[in-house]
Formats: sequence, C-alpha cells, structure tokens
Amino acid sequence: MSAGALSFVRFQAAQPHRHGRYPGVFGLVNGLWAAGQLSAREVRFRRTGNDWFSENLTNPSDVDPRVYDRALNPGAASWFKAGAVSMIERVEGYLAILDAHGVAWARLDSEAPGDIIYDDNEQVVVVPFGDNHLLREPAAGSYSAGWLCRGRNAATTAAQATSAAPTQTAGTRPST
Repeated sequence: MSAGALSFVRFQAAQPHRHGRYPGVFGLVNGLWAAGQLSAREVRFRRTGNDWFSENLTNPSDVDPRVYDRALNPGAASWFKAGAVSMIERVEGYLAILDAHGVAWARLDSEAPGDIIYDDNEQVVVVPFGDNHLLREPAAGSYSAGWLCRGRNAATTAAQATSAAPTQTAGTRPST
C-alpha cells in the first residue's frame, strides 16, 4: 500500500446470492436470525451487537435515503475505513456466528473499492467499479485482480501491496 493511501475493509458473503449480490456480514447474520437458525446465545449477541453498531456507526441511509437506491447506485456497498479499528474488531463475533453455521464469508481489503458516494469517519459507501467482481456478479470474462485464500487466518498475498483492486481473504473456520 502506498504511503498515505486510505485503505478500506469489507466483510461479505464469499459467494453471490441468487440475485448476484454479495451481502455484507450484518445482512448474513440477520438472515440467519430471520430464518430462526440462531441459538439463544447468538440471538443475544446479534441484538447487543446490532444495538452497539446502531449507537456508534452512522447509518448512511439516515443521511442520504438514496445511497442504497439500486437504480441510482447499482451495487452500492459499505466498507469500513481501515482506521475504524473498534468497528472492525466487533465484526469478529458476527464472523464466529457465520462460521458456526457454515456460511462462507470473505474479508476484502482495498485502497480503491469503487466510486465513493458516502463518506464519514468510520466508513464509506461505494458503487463498485464496473470490473469489480468481488461485489457483484461479473460479466463473462471480466474478472479483475483479487485473491481467495482458504482459511480465515490466511494472510492476503502480495497483490494487496501492489494493486488497488480488492484482495480477499475467506473463511469459514472449522467449528470446534
């Protein structure tokens, strides 16, 4: 990464859903909850975690209700700023829930995840560049640079240091 460059982090599904989108980690856990698949402990964690994020992270839709409008901003997705450490650390519990349910997820890191349409102290919302296959289903043959590393603790490769395209680390960890 170049000196002074901002870096962004996103946690999302490792595979697209039936509409070709990659839901974020909160949407994935909320989906498990809505389907009645969470244990009582996981439900409590989800409620406490969601409440914490509601109190400590601005909802971009509250600032601009059009930010996630699919016609205006196709593929819009939120990314944490790498400096938002307290936010990123709290995602770990959500990832543990996904792991426990065998839901594959990915961590993406990028200096340039797309065109920024919303920006605050902790996050940005971007519309991905047209060739960014990591956020939306690609057109045939349009894959750009990105790495899929098996195992959540796998280090992202040298592509992270040499490319503005998102790099990807995926998981699920084996349940114990």
